[in-house]
Amino acid sequence: MKSSVVKFLLIIVIVIGSVPLYSLTAFGALATPTLNVTASSGTCNLSWNAISGANGYDVYRNGSWYRWVNTLSTADTGLSNGTTYTYTVAAQNANVTPIETSPQSVSRTCTPSAGGGGGGSLSAPTLNVSASSATCSLSWNSVANATGYDVYRNGSWYRWASGLSTIDSGLSNGTTYTYTVAAQNANSSPVVSSPQSASKACTPNGTTNPNPSGFVVSQAQFNQMFPNRNSFYTYSGLVAALSSYPAFANTGSDTIKKREAAAFLGNVAQETGHLQFVVELNTANYPHYCNTANTQYPCAPGKQYYGRGPIQLSWNYNYGAAGAALGLPLLSNPDLVAQDASVAWRTALWFWVTQTGAGVMTSHNAIVNGSGFGQTIRTINGSLECNGGNPTAVNNRVNYFTNFANILGVSTGGNLTC
Repeated sequence: MKSSVVKFLLIIVIVIGSVPLYSLTAFGALATPTLNVTASSGTCNLSWNAISGANGYDVYRNGSWYRWVNTLSTADTGLSNGTTYTYTVAAQNANVTPIETSPQSVSRTCTPSAGGGGGGSLSAPTLNVSASSATCSLSWNSVANATGYDVYRNGSWYRWASGLSTIDSGLSNGTTYTYTVAAQNANSSPVVSSPQSASKACTPNGTTNPNPSGFVVSQAQFNQMFPNRNSFYTYSGLVAALSSYPAFANTGSDTIKKREAAAFLGNVAQETGHLQFVVELNTANYPHYCNTANTQYPCAPGKQYYGRGPIQLSWNYNYGAAGAALGLPLLSNPDLVAQDASVAWRTALWFWVTQTGAGVMTSHNAIVNGSGFGQTIRTINGSLECNGGNPTAVNNRVNYFTNFANILGVSTGGNLTC
C-alpha cells in the first residue's frame, strides 16, 4: 500500500509538472481597459481605451463571454428595452477564444430604452477643483450622451449645470468643502443613479493647488482657449499624454515652458478649427496619403492615413513612425488616433518634439532655442504656408499663438512668421 501511494504521488507530481505555464502568465503585462457604456433603443454601445500589447478584446455580458473584437468599440443590438445588462471588457493578445486570465475592466450597466440611455449608462466625469478667496471653481471633462451634470457639495445635491464648469462662491474662507459631479441625460433634477466622480476637497483662500495636473496650462485656461471644442479632445487626455514626452513645455524658464505650450496649442487650433475637428474634412483626400515608395512603413490593406487628431497626423510613414515610437499599432489601426484622446494627443506631441517635418528643426527646439514661432509653422506645413504659400493660414497661427500666450501671461518672442 505504501508503495502504491508513493507511485500515485509521483504520478501527480509528473502531471502537475507537465502543465504548461503560458496560460498563467500570458496576460500579466496587459493593463485593464477602462470601459464606457451608453444605451439607446434596443442597443448598448461599448467603447474603451487601447491597451499596449493587445491585439484584441474579449467582451463579457452578464458575466459570460459574449464576443471578441479587434477594435475599441462594439454595439450590442437586439436587446430588450427596460432590461439591465452588465458588461466588462478584457484585453488579450492570443486569439479569438476567451482568455479567462486576461484582466477584466470594472463592470458597467446599461438599460436600453425607447427614449435612449438612462443615467446609469453614463461614465463618471473627472473632476478638478481650485480655490480662491471665498470661492471654489469646479471643472470636468465632457461625458458622451450627457445633457447636463449634477454637482454635489458635502454629500448633498447642490446644483445642475449644462456646461463643463461651475463656480461656488460666497463660501467661508478656511472651511473645507467636498465636491463630486455626475453626468446625466434626463433633466435638471438630480439623477441619483448617475455615476459620481471621485470626490475633491477645496478650502477657499487658495489652499488647494489651482493646477493639480502640473501642466503649465490649467484646465480652466484650456477651457478658455477652446470653449467650443469637440468633446473628444479632453484636457485629461492631453495631461495623460505629457508623460510620453516630458521635455514638452518643461524645458527652460517658466516663460519658455508656457510659450511652448501656447505655440503648440496655437498650431493645433489652426489644424483642427479650435479642436472642433477630429478627422480631416476633405474626404476626397483620404485615398491619397499612401506613399507606396516607403517600404519601412508600407500601407496596410484597406487602411487610409488621412489627417487625424490635434496635429492632423497624415501619411503612412508618419503613422508607422509614430506607432513605433509610442508602442501602438497605428500603421495597422490608424483609427486609434481618432478613437482615444490620449493616443491623439501623444501623436501630436510625437511630431512636435521629435520630427523636423518640412523644416530644419523640431517645433520643440524652435521655441526652446529661440528660433521663433515661424519655424514651427515651417516644420508643420513648409512651403504650403511659408514663403507666401498661404499668408492667411500663417496669420491665423500667429494670432492664435499670441492669444494663448496672453492667456498664459507670457510674451511671444520674435520671428513669428515664415
